[in-house]
Amino acid sequence: MRTPPLGSLKTFRAAANSLSFTRAAEELHVTQAAVSHQIKSLEETLGVRLFERGNRSLALTEAGTRLLPYVDQMFQLLEQGLRQLRRGANDSTLTVSLLPSFASRWLVPRLGLFLKAHPEVDFRLAPSREMTDFRTEDIDLAIRYGPGSYPGLTSIFLMDEEIFPVCSPAVMHGQNALHTPGDLKHHVLIHDEGHSDWRKWLAAAGVHDVEPDKGPVYTDSAMAVQSAMEGDGVALGRSRLVRDDIARGRLVVPFGISQPSGFSYFIVYPQDRRPTDAMAAFVAWVQQQVVEDDAKFGDTR
Repeated sequence: MRTPPLGSLKTFRAAANSLSFTRAAEELHVTQAAVSHQIKSLEETLGVRLFERGNRSLALTEAGTRLLPYVDQMFQLLEQGLRQLRRGANDSTLTVSLLPSFASRWLVPRLGLFLKAHPEVDFRLAPSREMTDFRTEDIDLAIRYGPGSYPGLTSIFLMDEEIFPVCSPAVMHGQNALHTPGDLKHHVLIHDEGHSDWRKWLAAAGVHDVEPDKGPVYTDSAMAVQSAMEGDGVALGRSRLVRDDIARGRLVVPFGISQPSGFSYFIVYPQDRRPTDAMAAFVAWVQQQVVEDDAKFGDTR
């Protein structure tokens, strides 16, 4: 059996993953007739039917179902190889993935220092709440907030973090001023989805008459902090993201009770990837920024 043309396999992949010749044609920027012709040619080459065609439906046959994962893997490997080739041809390119909150409240305010020190680096920031898939995404390294154990990845520890209540000075000293944690019952609790746990903090503070689950929920830590700065209520601040705002007086810490977040920040990249000069320079710069931050701010609060 001769090997089918790459183009027909690409067409099969698009049609099989969408189960639609129309959507495959749109994805490949060709006509539906061209897709149908490519699939028919591929079936003739292989000597098997790959699709069951109905009046308004399309389904994979048993042969098509068996073939799809191999074709998917083939194209993923090809795309990975091409990315590695492009990366090797241009070691000065650096693409970094990280949480939007960490990008806006920690990295971006400092990033100019790195760009000034390394003008040769073609830098690209890719904020995302999703976990980076280095096999399919054109990402050099990522900054992750988590436990630090990531199979298949080199993981470089950056810093720990604590969580504690923060609010605007007007909220702290205004009506129903915040003198003790129990005073929170008079205020709106702002929630950061996935990264704050008012129930746990209130228990640690010995407060039992405050409803821990009420209040607005934000999917991004930076938005929760901004809401607190605007005087909307009290948020649980992540120490690394609120240090600058506390130092500038935009936020205050009403109580001296903090908790470890349970997560840390790590720089990660595939274990089988040789770090480029740009990657090494960025890692060293971030590590130095952490050292300087700790020297400047001391206690995480």
